[in-house]
Amino acid sequence: MTPSDIFFPDIITKHQSADIPLDGVKSHLVQAGKQQFIFMQFDNDVEVPEHFHEAQWGVVLGGEIELTIAGKRNILKKGDTYYIDKDVKHSAKIKKGYSDLTLFNQPDRYIVKK
Repeated sequence: MTPSDIFFPDIITKHQSADIPLDGVKSHLVQAGKQQFIFMQFDNDVEVPEHFHEAQWGVVLGGEIELTIAGKRNILKKGDTYYIDKDVKHSAKIKKGYSDLTLFNQPDRYIVKK
């Protein structure tokens, strides 16, 4: 059993994985009309380079992330939420053990992993 299998119950893990190009991430994609919910669990430290896309909202379920939004550095832990508006540049340093639920305001941010 993996950490994400233990952390997320069957109601979540029954959903397909999203194809996210980061090492050590496990994900479960829930398609919701023109938006996507992604449950993520990180088994490695990961750095996500600066990028931008449609609006994104998330809630930290466990662990820690350093999220830089429009040049402002934020340290987020369990229970914290964040919002990134459309086209705002952001980057992240994600620590091993981090997990979250993220809502992307676009229907095709990620595809189902094959």
